[in-house]
Amino acid sequence: MTESPGGSEHVPSRDRRRFPGISSRSYEHPADRSALVALRKLSGFDTVFKTLSGLLPERSLRLLFLSDSVRVSDQQFQHLNDMLRDACYILDLEKVPPMYVNQDPTPNAMCIGLDEPIIVVTTGLVELLDEEEMRAVVGHEVGHALSGHAVYRTILLFLTNLAMKVAWIPLGNVAIMAIVTALREWFRKSELSADRAGLLVGQDLQASMRGLMKLAGGNHLHEMNVDAFLKQADEYESGGDLRDSVLKILNLLPRSHPFTTVRAAELKKWAASRDYQRIMDGHYPRRDEDKDTSVSDSFRDSAAHYADSVRNSKDPLMGLVRDIAGGAGDLGGKLRDTVFRGGSRGEGPGSANGSGEATGGADAS
Repeated sequence: MTESPGGSEHVPSRDRRRFPGISSRSYEHPADRSALVALRKLSGFDTVFKTLSGLLPERSLRLLFLSDSVRVSDQQFQHLNDMLRDACYILDLEKVPPMYVNQDPTPNAMCIGLDEPIIVVTTGLVELLDEEEMRAVVGHEVGHALSGHAVYRTILLFLTNLAMKVAWIPLGNVAIMAIVTALREWFRKSELSADRAGLLVGQDLQASMRGLMKLAGGNHLHEMNVDAFLKQADEYESGGDLRDSVLKILNLLPRSHPFTTVRAAELKKWAASRDYQRIMDGHYPRRDEDKDTSVSDSFRDSAAHYADSVRNSKDPLMGLVRDIAGGAGDLGGKLRDTVFRGGSRGEGPGSANGSGEATGGADAS
């Protein structure tokens, strides 16, 4: 149970549902769990993890924030301190992690640390978001803490910096970047989990949507529209051809976070799901049941999620995967039509270019 520094129980500033003993499994995205399992199976990761766990300057990190940032408390950034304690109370995180505000105009927040998590938010983020939007962000970071994400996030930060320093060593850099790429893939998925935790804390979907829009478009809320913003996500997923699908992957690889429109669409979908409603009704996995959790069940959940994603995705590449899995007869023709979507398709059997003109009557294939 979360307590204030004076020892008295602190309750949320407005009436919100609380989730005693909630397990992070209740809100974790299936792709988050499966990506973490894949990461742990990556060759060399265990060795790197054990080595870095002993070498990372965590004490130095804590001293750095203590000396050069503002620690949130009843005396400093009190409204953030109230949000933090509210979030820990709602998600039943027993120990409130230290939280710091760091001078940085870029809107950002992170949860790092090996032994104990630390939450850091930038001044750019504090100035950008209103109270309820910020509450969702604080809940997001507390969700990272409850899920144990801070350890891997810290290693990702360290290895990213290390990869830049040893870029001149060909083999060394390749080995590090393989792990960095896997860590980024996991972390992007973990952000979807933490977004869900933020919604459980704030319990205000519109505030979560507004916060994500502001991260994408800045403090111009009067110029933005949630429905139009979500349509961008649909256009992003379904538009283009196979070339665009490949470009999407290449654009995403260097990022630590998913694209903002995609995060918004994923969160809205989860908020409308039966899983979310069950949690809000008080039916959710408990922490004291975690030890009995079946690994094979987690694999099945992840596999079911990916199968459903492929089945329902509007992305051209996923469409091709469905056709291959379904044993498409004319795979070559299907590949051609998908790559040149909008070119030859729909212009008649004798047409092979985008102008609709025949190419001598020969079959386009």
